[in-house]
Amino acid sequence: MWNNLIQSFTLSTALSAILDIAVVTTLFYCLFMAIQRTRAVQLIKGLAILILAVVLSNWFHLQALGWLLNQLWTVSIVALAVIFQPELRRALEQIGRSRIYINPFENTDTDLKQVHEAVVKAAVEESKHNVGMLLVLEREIGLNDYVSTGIKMDCLVSEQTLINIFVHNTPLHDGAAIIRGDRILAAACFLPLSDNPNLDMAFGTRHRSGIGLSEVSDALVVIVSEETGAISVAKEGHIFVNLDEKALRQHISQHFGDGVKQIQARFRLKRGGQK
Repeated sequence: MWNNLIQSFTLSTALSAILDIAVVTTLFYCLFMAIQRTRAVQLIKGLAILILAVVLSNWFHLQALGWLLNQLWTVSIVALAVIFQPELRRALEQIGRSRIYINPFENTDTDLKQVHEAVVKAAVEESKHNVGMLLVLEREIGLNDYVSTGIKMDCLVSEQTLINIFVHNTPLHDGAAIIRGDRILAAACFLPLSDNPNLDMAFGTRHRSGIGLSEVSDALVVIVSEETGAISVAKEGHIFVNLDEKALRQHISQHFGDGVKQIQARFRLKRGGQK
């Protein structure tokens, strides 16, 4: 009997240890992937050097240096929260993007195919004439903070309207137009610039602001270069350049299509079961 209990306890302990190690390893891997190719890598290196200095000061009994370094730890938590604020915000937003519930107020009847087709046609047309364009397609994370920086429109999306917004030397030309569902909320909106040091130096303000918004939200940003007419897409902190009409349509469809269809199907099934 006691042998069985010991064996059971040992097996349970071993399984718990394995699960614990697996979870911790996964968390460290996710953390590493999240900070890869960001300024957080350099900050962590600096933090490691600071820890090493503390260890060495204690080892060699450098009391003055040790006292100074120990004082820094009293404000380290607040300092790290401030320094890593963009990375922390991005990580929390990525966690919040996982859909664990269905929003009953979400408009599931809106057909976005016509909206996306209008965006594609407008971008291709502006590309032919080297007209700069910055279009934001909102998804789940609200963009009201950026909508408030522009000129409110609240009109239906159409190819002609989008082309007219970005006519040269007009009040709406500079800045971004933000689309929610089938409506253009505002134009001439200011977007946050990306501070990614690894971006190509050839990218101007329009491209950097598109990438910057995609870093802090799940929106898709369509960019048309005023210099070259090249079409680009920014999403999830990455930019895809020199797209043709087919590639642009595929990026939009992949970003919105499958996930939205699954959410709508589950919501319709849930509503049907409640009737």
